[in-house]
Amino acid sequence: MHFKELCADNEQGIAEMSKMATAIVREHFDPLIGKAQNDYMLQLFQSEDAIAKQLDSGYRYFFVADGERTVGFIAFYPKGQVMYLSKFYLYRDERGKGYAHQMLDFIVQETKKIGRDGIELNVNKLNPACQVYEHLGFKKIRAEKNDIGHGFYMDDFVYRLDLSHL
Repeated sequence: MHFKELCADNEQGIAEMSKMATAIVREHFDPLIGKAQNDYMLQLFQSEDAIAKQLDSGYRYFFVADGERTVGFIAFYPKGQVMYLSKFYLYRDERGKGYAHQMLDFIVQETKKIGRDGIELNVNKLNPACQVYEHLGFKKIRAEKNDIGHGFYMDDFVYRLDLSHL
């Protein structure tokens, strides 16, 4: 498995990332939160413009590949004393193959390189991936409901992986 970082000046890569994110996120979240909210969130967070702005503000995006085959993507950025894990996605057919462990190992190493002591992320309360994060060692630390505009909310659990013991 290897990780190919997306650079802010790579317009073709940004377009490819947006297309992949849209496909994965639409398949996974339309049934959970509804197509209207998911469409809004995809435009807000995964459009080409949104990804470019995130890259300019310190996000690091990576294509995740097994050989020549792209299987998913991740994105994260430093936030206080933690690394905030913003995106952690695999294509449906690639889930359950052990990639999540390797992806997390990579993020842990990147987090340690910059001296942060944990990784945090938000997960929709209805998302079955909550179990995956718990299996990976994350602990639920709180619930929060965030207004994202247009009458939509992100109703999430916040998870943390403490790296002080790793």
